[in-house]
Amino acid sequence: MTQAILIVDDDPVQRRILEEVVNRDGYRAVSVDGGEAALALLDGPSGAEISLVILDLVMPGIDGMEVLKRVHPQKPNLPVIVLTAHGGIETVVNVMREGATDFVIKPVSPERLHVSMRNALKVNALTGEISRLQKKQSGHLTFADLVGRSASMEQVTRFGKRAAQSNIPILIEGESGVGKEVIASAIQGESERAGKPFVTVNCGAIPETLVESILFGHEKGSFTGATDKHAGKFQEASGGTLFLDEIGELPLDMQVKLLRALQQGEVDPVGSKKPVKVDIRLISATNRDLLQMVKEGRFREDLYYRLNVFPIHVPPLRERKDDIPDLVAHFIRRLAAEEGKPVVGISREALNMLCAFEWPGNVRQVENAVFRAVVLCDGEMLQVSDFPQIANMVEGYAQIAATPPAQPSFASERPAERYEPYAQPARMDGRDRHTLADFARSNFSDGIAVTDAAGNVRKLEDIEAEMIRLAIEKYKGHMTEVARRLGIGRSTLYRKVRDLGLEVREN
Repeated sequence: MTQAILIVDDDPVQRRILEEVVNRDGYRAVSVDGGEAALALLDGPSGAEISLVILDLVMPGIDGMEVLKRVHPQKPNLPVIVLTAHGGIETVVNVMREGATDFVIKPVSPERLHVSMRNALKVNALTGEISRLQKKQSGHLTFADLVGRSASMEQVTRFGKRAAQSNIPILIEGESGVGKEVIASAIQGESERAGKPFVTVNCGAIPETLVESILFGHEKGSFTGATDKHAGKFQEASGGTLFLDEIGELPLDMQVKLLRALQQGEVDPVGSKKPVKVDIRLISATNRDLLQMVKEGRFREDLYYRLNVFPIHVPPLRERKDDIPDLVAHFIRRLAAEEGKPVVGISREALNMLCAFEWPGNVRQVENAVFRAVVLCDGEMLQVSDFPQIANMVEGYAQIAATPPAQPSFASERPAERYEPYAQPARMDGRDRHTLADFARSNFSDGIAVTDAAGNVRKLEDIEAEMIRLAIEKYKGHMTEVARRLGIGRSTLYRKVRDLGLEVREN
């Protein structure tokens, strides 16, 4: 899902120009005509979708400064770019003090606004991820920090919040990669044990000979190699939560000792002469059918009923595909910021492909696929060609992946003339005077001029670029029809689009 940017300006012409810049830059523009409407939107259910605010400072009624004063305390992580024609030092200091991320003097060039938006969103993505990791590390992660708002995940959230209010043993069931550990962390963060130890044990990754020592601890000299005393995971988690992942992999002899520890509230470290009291909240997880394992004699029935007091089933991603756009957008923001890549979103065609895929590896596979795509991508929007493995497994996309479309690009690393090949920016006093007004006049013109502002004939390359751009817009990005109308081959059209640095926007 493309990130939404809120534009707040009382001038309809200025709003339209800003919308065009935001949309061309790969984001989704949402505009309102004043401060009152902005506050109403941000306070409503749609406010959670806004990733950035572009705010005019001088407006009738509730002005930009008042909007900042009200929004920043409630949404301190929401970046705000202030636009104003009055750029005095005192004004700059005041808006930055109220929480603005950046301050841009009108008239602003699209290039300047592009850089400001990208930097603000990149910093916000890293800040959000750091905050989330800190919450998880400190045991304060909550269900509000999770990504996914499908109906099935809402049910998981509802059960998780209810279970968090007591000390009841929880069994989280679901396929590998659905996020069982994250849900366990959220239960811990919603409970009275928030901030206490959260100890994770992957039962399938422990050698059978070391399971007892790792879980319950050992005394010094209790066996060969025991050179020091070890507390064990139960004692480490005392006062907090013990998360036993892949509990179905636990050997049968250890299942007996685990059952006793849970019933008695104490553990017997290897080589110890007396048991040690522990106070834990137990959350278990499995990707297996434990009841079937009980019937087959591979899992103790008494332990099963001890663990399965409050079961929570996490559905696989193929059963909650409404979460895929949010997950993809989340991973793009985080991974692009981490990798220092200019990626800001994903094309509609690529997203449709990802939603059509079954994702046997669930959320973990989505993260890895987006990670690879971000590394492969040379533009600002992930395309079908950036997911070659997925494209080969989804019907109808293999051929598209083999013929990559032009990358939408409006990035600062492109030469200035590539932004508007039909209008060279005028310069005065060494400063670029290519403003939003110039941008609007160029983009909203009906014909193709053969001469520039000085009356000189424009370059053939520039006229060709504009002709192709207008054809793409007229035929709504249907490249086969564009190529037919222009009288050239489809592959030739794609090559020219790439060479000329043009955008291909799907409508």
